[in-house]
Amino acid sequence: MEYVSTFVNTINGIVWGPLMLVLILGTGAYLMLGLKLMPLLNIGTAFRLMMKGRKSGNDEGEISPFQALMTSLSATIGTGNIAGVATAIALGGPGALFWMWCTALVGMATKYAEAVCAVHYREQDAEGNFSGGPMYYIKNGLSPKWRWLGACFALFGAMAGFGIGNTVQANSVADAMQGAFGVPVWLSALVMFVGVASVILGGVKRVANVAGFLVPFMAVTYLLLGIAILLMNLSALPAVISLVLDSAFNGTAAVGGFAGAGVAAAIRFGVARGIFSNEAGLGSAPIAHAAAKTNSPVRQGMIAMLGTFIDTILVCSVTGFVILLSGAWQTGESGAALSTVAFESLIPGGHYIVALGLAIFAFTTMLGWSYYSERCVVYFFGPRGVMPFRVAWVLAIPLGAMANLGFIWLLADTLNALMAIPNLIALILLSPVVFKLTKGELALVKSSS
Repeated sequence: MEYVSTFVNTINGIVWGPLMLVLILGTGAYLMLGLKLMPLLNIGTAFRLMMKGRKSGNDEGEISPFQALMTSLSATIGTGNIAGVATAIALGGPGALFWMWCTALVGMATKYAEAVCAVHYREQDAEGNFSGGPMYYIKNGLSPKWRWLGACFALFGAMAGFGIGNTVQANSVADAMQGAFGVPVWLSALVMFVGVASVILGGVKRVANVAGFLVPFMAVTYLLLGIAILLMNLSALPAVISLVLDSAFNGTAAVGGFAGAGVAAAIRFGVARGIFSNEAGLGSAPIAHAAAKTNSPVRQGMIAMLGTFIDTILVCSVTGFVILLSGAWQTGESGAALSTVAFESLIPGGHYIVALGLAIFAFTTMLGWSYYSERCVVYFFGPRGVMPFRVAWVLAIPLGAMANLGFIWLLADTLNALMAIPNLIALILLSPVVFKLTKGELALVKSSS
């Protein structure tokens, strides 16, 4: 195991090096500029489209535009919002939160472009099921010489799901439930096993129905509780914001049990955990948006970009501010344990909030990511690969619950990067198509909102 961990750590250092950070942020910035800041200037319009998207209409697709967003949010709002933010601050200092925001803002353009391409280049099989995502917009949007890139994405996507969307989630839940309620790891593993299996066997429509109910409920509840804590400590909030901004550009000095972090660490862990949380650039979310009932790639793209805004700008910020307000980031704790200490110090029963939030977040993430990875498997093997994949998926849950968290996080980070590279290359090559479609449809979409 030590040799495997060393190997993965070496690969992680390569794929999450400076070039990767430039590729992620650079692609988002390029798309944002090419779109003339459209994602930032039309957030209000996007929310109106999202609310209208609760009704399916008669357009082609399998699930409503709203359900597509909720399915993608079910995968993004997970341990990254609680444990991931805490880990970023623990390793990169308070400045990591600023770089998470930057990743999210440019990531809105990235996620918009992903969804536009996913709907524009999606395929429909003989049974009426829609498939889309990077492997399909590479296959159908680029020349045949790029087909290998789509295959790489599908391979990495199938593998990455077992990290970011399965074992990491199961591990974090088991740890949190044991710490807060004394629930044995095996019992948490069993409940997750049964719960996930009962949903994913119903396919994307059942996943979308469950996500459409749970995601709004859990996100709003967590945000309201977090905002209540912030309001109770409103006088200290300006100092926290100042700390974030200062640390982002000057690094963090060692304090107490905190080891200290430079600017490079703040950027690295802020971007890495930001991507882990909101998945902008990974190419995962467009797989869900490709199933939306819509004939307008631009309309679905505008709805899709809200996923990044809601996940990072809203949910992750609440977690980060609570951690910094509490001072718990200086204790040497990390991951879900840090978030638990922070909430508990500011509100009675805070550890229960973290544990239950983590459990629900992680459960929905496992549902959403099961669909993502399943579509990647179907790309290679067709419908016959569905059932073997679902069996493997649910069997991985108890294994993840009992594995070493440090290695799981490391593996998930590595697979995320390997998954993102083909997708980002494809987005750059297909950017003229995205710009053209946006120019042609934007006015009509805005008028219909």
